[in-house]
Amino acid sequence: MTNLELIFLYTDYLKYQKQYSESTIVSYTNDINNLISFLKNEDLGELINISNRIAKFYVTHLYNQYTPKSILRKISAVRSFYDFLIEEEMVKENPFEFVVLPKVPRKLPKFVYPREMNEFLDNIDTQKPLGKRNKAIFELLYGCGLRADELINIKLNDIDYINKTILIHGKGQKERLVPVHEVALNTIQNYILNARPLLAIKSLEGNDFVFLNYRGTKISNRGVNLILDKELEHQASTLKISPHSFRHSFATHLINNGVDLRVVQELLGHASLSTTQIYTKVSREKLKSEYINTHPRAKRKKE
Repeated sequence: MTNLELIFLYTDYLKYQKQYSESTIVSYTNDINNLISFLKNEDLGELINISNRIAKFYVTHLYNQYTPKSILRKISAVRSFYDFLIEEEMVKENPFEFVVLPKVPRKLPKFVYPREMNEFLDNIDTQKPLGKRNKAIFELLYGCGLRADELINIKLNDIDYINKTILIHGKGQKERLVPVHEVALNTIQNYILNARPLLAIKSLEGNDFVFLNYRGTKISNRGVNLILDKELEHQASTLKISPHSFRHSFATHLINNGVDLRVVQELLGHASLSTTQIYTKVSREKLKSEYINTHPRAKRKKE
């Protein structure tokens, strides 16, 4: 079977069985194509014939071109690909199973302090339809700790105004119900009633996604990034944040206020508690910083 045929089978599996998003499938495909280019340039044969020795050679090759984080992502993608081939009985073992990978120091998530977050949200101009939409976007990102991809896939019937919850379609089509507070819910309702119809009529193709762009079609991940950049510029803000910073801030603020870690795990949709535990370290670092900066003896100069 050719490389092209293997990739076709794999992407079909990712789309229909794993139900991965289009962007995730493209990322996986790009990483596998990177491996194919290496094999071709080095005259090392086809994907289906890779040995452990060639796999190690490929990792060494990556060390000379990419950061440790990028290497981990690329090898993770090809490992998953070969696990699929094993399941399909096309190969007997995963050549990348035991390759030595670089260690990546785990960075603390960047978050915004509550005061800064409140100032940013309160300063969004909601006089125009796009302003109402933008306010709803950021209130929801912060109010529910959503990923941008989760936000843009919310549909009108996912919002339960009676029970104050939203059905979120997470990674791998895993669904979870998240609570939404009154302020965020009112902001969303204001947008849907008073702004969304004005955007929706601009498109000939109707859809039931909550968040629309100025053309009346579903907003994209890149669109959310651009909206944030423009809003920060409009407010002349010095904040250095991305859409994911709202999720980090959500988790950090909850933990700082004593919310149980497992509750935060459920709200974020993390499969493993260990993923959520990074926010406890953020919390400890904040406590340490506050202590150093405020304790009278800690601030005193050495004599």
